[in-house]
Amino acid sequence: MKLNKQDILKALETITVPGEGQNMIESGAVKNVNVFGDEVIVDITIKNPSLQAKKRTEVDILKTIHDEVYQKAKVKTNITVEAPAKPKSNTIKGKPIPGITNIIAVASGKGGVGKSTMTANLAVTLAKMGFKVGVLDADIYGPSMPIMFDVANEKPLAVNVDGKSKMKPIENYGVKILSIGFFTQPNQAVVWRGPMAAKALNQMIFDAAWDTLDFLLVDLPPGTGDIHLSIMQSLPITGAVVVSTPQNVALADAQKGVAMFQQESINVPVLGIVENMAYFTPAELPENKYFIFGKDGAKNLAEDLKVPFLGGIPLVQSIREAGDAGRPAGLQTGTPLEEAFEALTKKVVEEVVRRNEDLPPTEAIKITTMAGCSAVKK
Repeated sequence: MKLNKQDILKALETITVPGEGQNMIESGAVKNVNVFGDEVIVDITIKNPSLQAKKRTEVDILKTIHDEVYQKAKVKTNITVEAPAKPKSNTIKGKPIPGITNIIAVASGKGGVGKSTMTANLAVTLAKMGFKVGVLDADIYGPSMPIMFDVANEKPLAVNVDGKSKMKPIENYGVKILSIGFFTQPNQAVVWRGPMAAKALNQMIFDAAWDTLDFLLVDLPPGTGDIHLSIMQSLPITGAVVVSTPQNVALADAQKGVAMFQQESINVPVLGIVENMAYFTPAELPENKYFIFGKDGAKNLAEDLKVPFLGGIPLVQSIREAGDAGRPAGLQTGTPLEEAFEALTKKVVEEVVRRNEDLPPTEAIKITTMAGCSAVKK
C-alpha cells in the first residue's frame, strides 16, 4: 500500500512531545517525514535526553501510524536530542537597583586578613576620586565600620522618601554607611540565627535612603556561609574583591572564597584578589622589604585561578592606627600609603569598567535547591 505524507503528518498531530505539552507538529519537533511506498521515515528532535523519553517517542510514533494510517507500515524513527543550552558564565541579566550603579562585595575566606580595612580605604579613596560611595557593613557578628569611620556613637535617623519611612545612612569622609553596629550597644553580642541576620540585612538594604551611588561596597563576614548567600540573593552584585595575606593558611581560604563566587548557582564575577600585609618596611630602612607572611602568595594564587591581581598593600603600623582612630589611611595625602591605596582603587575601577563592558548585569541569585548550599568543588 502506498502511504500519503499528509496522513502521516495528521497522525503525528495527535502525539504529545514528552515533557513539552505540545503535539509533535505544533512544537516543530518533527523535522522531516519521508514516505516510500509502505515505508515511513520520521526525523524528530526532542529536548528530553532521558532514555525513557526517547523510547516513548519511538513507540508513540510507531503505534499511532499503525493505528491511524496503516497497520503494516514499516516505520523508522530518527531521534535527535537537543538539550537546552546552559547559560554562559556571567550572562545572567538582572534589573539594577535604582540609584545604585555598582555593588562590590569585599570578601575573604579567612578572618583577620584586613578585609574591613580594605573596604574602608577603598571607600574613602573612591570618594576622594569624586565618586558617590556607600558602605554596607554586612559583618553582622563583628561590625567594624562604625569604629573605622569614627561614627560609633551615631544613630541613623528616619527620613520620608516617597511617603515611606527610610533609614538615613550615617555619612563621614564623603561615604554613606549602614551597619548593625549602629543599632547595638558596644558591649552587646549579636546572637542571631541566619534568618534573623538576613532579615536585618534586608532592612539595611531596602529600607535605607541610599539615594544615588556610583559604588556600594558590601563588607562581607569571613567565610562562605549564610550571610553571603543572603546578600547575593538580595542584591545583583556587580563583582567581588577577595582579600588575602600571602600566608598559605589564608590563601587556602581565599581560594574557597573565589570558588564560592564562581560556583554555577552563584556566578558573580570576581574582579580580583588583593594581597594585604604583603611586606613590611621599617621607617628607618625605607629601602628594605621583609616578607613576614610570605612573598607573592596572593599574586600567584590570582595567576593560578586566572583572576586579576589588584595589588599589594604593605604591613604598616599607621594603617592599623588610622583604622582604630576612625580615619582610614587612604585619607592621607602625599604619603606612600595614599599612593598604594590609589593604585589599588584605580585597578578596582578598571576591572569594574571592563566587567561592565564585557558582561551584562548580574542577577540577584535564585537558589531554589540545596545546590546553592553544597560544597564547592574547585
